[in-house]
Order: sequence, then C-alpha cells, then structure tokens
Amino acid sequence: MTTSTPTPEDPGPALLPQDVMRRRSFAALRSITALVLREMSTRYGRTPGGYLWALLEPLGMIIVLGFAFSLLARAPGLGTSFFLFKATGFMILQIFTVLGGNVGRAMNFSKPLLFYPRVVWIDALLARFILNGLVTMLVTLVILSGIMIFEEIRTVLDWGKILLACGLAAALGFGMGCLNCYLFQRAPVWDQVWGIITRPLFLISGVLMTYETLPPVAQNVLWYNPLLHITGIMRDGFYPIYRPDYVSLTYVWAWILVPMVLGLLLLRRYNRELLNR
Repeated sequence: MTTSTPTPEDPGPALLPQDVMRRRSFAALRSITALVLREMSTRYGRTPGGYLWALLEPLGMIIVLGFAFSLLARAPGLGTSFFLFKATGFMILQIFTVLGGNVGRAMNFSKPLLFYPRVVWIDALLARFILNGLVTMLVTLVILSGIMIFEEIRTVLDWGKILLACGLAAALGFGMGCLNCYLFQRAPVWDQVWGIITRPLFLISGVLMTYETLPPVAQNVLWYNPLLHITGIMRDGFYPIYRPDYVSLTYVWAWILVPMVLGLLLLRRYNRELLNR
C-alpha cells in the first residue's frame, strides 16, 4: 500500500470553509492573547504600583469630590452617600475615557508587531479593549462595593441596569477608540485635542449632579451628551427611587455604532499606509 505525497501540481485535499475559519479564528485568538500578555507586562508589570494605580487614581478623585461636596451641600443629589453618588457617575466617565484613549493608541503601541503577517490591526484594538475593559470593570466593582461596605449602605441593586450602563460605557469607549485609532495616526495633533475635549466631560456628564437638577437651558443642550444618558442608567441601578425618563438607548447606540463603523472602515482601508508613516 503506497501513499502519495502532494506535489506543486497536486497540493492535496482542499480545506473545507469551516476548517479555514477555524484556523483563522485560532490564529486571531493566539495573536490577541499574546498582545494582551505583552501589554500586561509592559504597561502594568514595569510600572511601580502596576495595577494599584488603576485603582488609586479614580478612588482618590472620588474621595476628594465626596469630601468637597459634603462641605458644600447638606445632601447628595441622590441617597445619603456623597461618595457613592460621585462614584456612580465618575466610574462611567472613567470607563469611557480610558478605553477611548487606550484603544485609540493600540496600533501605535503594537506597531512593531503589526509588520508580522499573523498579527493584524484588529487584533491590536481588541487586545487593548479586552485588557483595559477588564481592568476598569474590576476597578469599578471594587470601588463601588468598597464604598457600600465602608458606609454600610443598604439598597436594592438592579444588576441588569448596572451591567447595561457599564457595557454601554465600554462600547462607547471602543467605538470612539476605533475612530481615534485612525485620527491619532493620520493627524497626531488629535491626541492632544482629544485630551482637551474630554476634560469638560467631567462637568457635563452627570458626575456632579443629576440631569433633573440642571436648569432647563442646560438640559436642552446637555441631553445630546451620550454619557449623561449612561450615567442616568447607572444611577437607576443603584437608587430604586430614581427614574431617568430622559434616557434614550437608541441615541446612545447611534453614538456607539457610527464612530465604530467609520473608524473600522477607515482602518481597514488605510492600515498599511498608516503603519508605513
């Protein structure tokens, strides 16, 4: 019994479509995992404090805000805890800004590896989104749980709305990150512009007060900020008496999908050109 060896004229049996897809999926998974491990070692592993700074930075801001507003007001906008009220708004903003910036810098961060044929640009974006998304979600869980335990806050949590708010903030950060990834490389000055335009979000995204306590003129303008809608959903999950009727999920999803699709299309078309700049 003899077996035939494939020759250039006879390349052997062709792979079925599902086998090709399986191999490509496995190769993509290996690339994403390697990029995640690389960022874990370079960004968090070599920095003094590492992951601890990812927790201490937002926690310090929440503590400062809580103490400051406890001296200026008799009660927070909702509930009895200044710290919990500020944290439910600030952590939504933190998830968005961290992902919007870090996903936007994904190709620059992994640029040397993207010249390898097995590593593609979408792997770099997904790796940064997965790692930073998990870190910010864990930090959010630790901070909010710690505040509730420390201040002995007893309330009925709506986990569906809490997870929805965190998921929408992460998706919005990824969507803007995709567009930023193209803009950061096409026009490097956009990195500085992005840092400037995201600073006022602290004041206009519902971190300091609820939408309902704003003047009507401010409500008419700030309604168009999608983060204000997501903050309302987050607080709806923590405060059973709060009903943010102004929230529009359709509007939030439009803000997620439009920059995401636009950014992915631009990166697909120009990724090689951007790498060779």
